[in-house]
Amino acid sequence: MIIIDGREADIKLSSFENLQEVLIKVMEDNSMKERIITDIFVNKEQFSEIYPHQAEDIETEEIEHLEIQSVPLNQMARNITEELGKVIQIMNAGAKEIAALFRRADDSEALELFQDLLDVTRDFLGMISLLRNEYVGVEKVVPEFAQNAETISELLTEMSEVLENEDWILLSDLLEYEFLPAMNNWEKCIDYIKSNIPG
Repeated sequence: MIIIDGREADIKLSSFENLQEVLIKVMEDNSMKERIITDIFVNKEQFSEIYPHQAEDIETEEIEHLEIQSVPLNQMARNITEELGKVIQIMNAGAKEIAALFRRADDSEALELFQDLLDVTRDFLGMISLLRNEYVGVEKVVPEFAQNAETISELLTEMSEVLENEDWILLSDLLEYEFLPAMNNWEKCIDYIKSNIPG
């Protein structure tokens, strides 16, 4: 049995070899055109891939009950914009902690957390760009977007150089006095993008 958003689907599990084939078929349906899958339950247990294409390894003969939940793309985009504000707060707390660790000469832990912060920052900037392109358009000016992007880009370059020179105190100062305000400046852009998401 396949349940999609609370309704039984007229798709038979036996028509497919594995879970991935089922999911591809479901996503090809017109009713899913402007939707995104958020949750999958296989035999009433939540499923999420631990490695790419894991769904291919789950044969349909092992599945008795499949439930798929989805939301409209616009709703997901709005949810993401709300989460981005929380991500800024997490990055701010992380930057302060890293600066404090460097000042206490706890370099190895600070460097490990700094790498995590850089990864989160890249993902954060990528998501903002994606949402901007999708819901505002590249040709439309998003208030302060270009300025914020340039500031962060220059700051990341400067931090990389400081990192190479192992000047931990300067890196601490950059994190506290330049990185934090630069990240907080994204809030207006996020609000603007959110206001352009339909629905």
